[in-house]
Amino acid sequence: MRSTLDVIKERRSIRKFKPEQIKEEELQAIIEAGLYAPSAINKQSWNFTVIQNKEILDELNVATKNVAKNLENEMLRKMGSNEKYNCFYHAPTVILVSGKDDERSKVIDCSAATQNMLLAAEALNIGSCWVELVSLAFVGPQAQELREKLNLPEGYTPLYSVLLGYKDMEGKVAPRKENTVQYIR
Repeated sequence: MRSTLDVIKERRSIRKFKPEQIKEEELQAIIEAGLYAPSAINKQSWNFTVIQNKEILDELNVATKNVAKNLENEMLRKMGSNEKYNCFYHAPTVILVSGKDDERSKVIDCSAATQNMLLAAEALNIGSCWVELVSLAFVGPQAQELREKLNLPEGYTPLYSVLLGYKDMEGKVAPRKENTVQYIR
């Protein structure tokens, strides 16, 4: 069993997945890790929507790209206009992480939950990737239809997605930036 520090150091964003679904017990362990994340005043201002339906993932991908291709940001426009680009990298499981609209710390809470799920996935040797781009699908004209299709609770806004699947690639170790820590003793 790898130590927590080893899992943190070894976790990498995986963008190529095998097509088979992860096991139900693995999925439940990852969700549980998200539910045990710290949150401001223990509000737990998150909601998780697990999507394993390929047609819905494809629809969500198209909706995200349709908004992205009309943005000012050149990189996002290119991604949105690229027919081959899939914002979920064809992961068989995607967890949509939504934050409670009226909670001031929803972004921080959902980020902590997302990180917990990523680390749990790595501990189980499951590939994962944190993708924020999916939030664009919920600002476009199709937003309400998607909300209903995904049965999103009222008062929650999708912020992130956690992509999960068995790894079909090895993540690359990116060097850490230097001079990002100052000590005052």
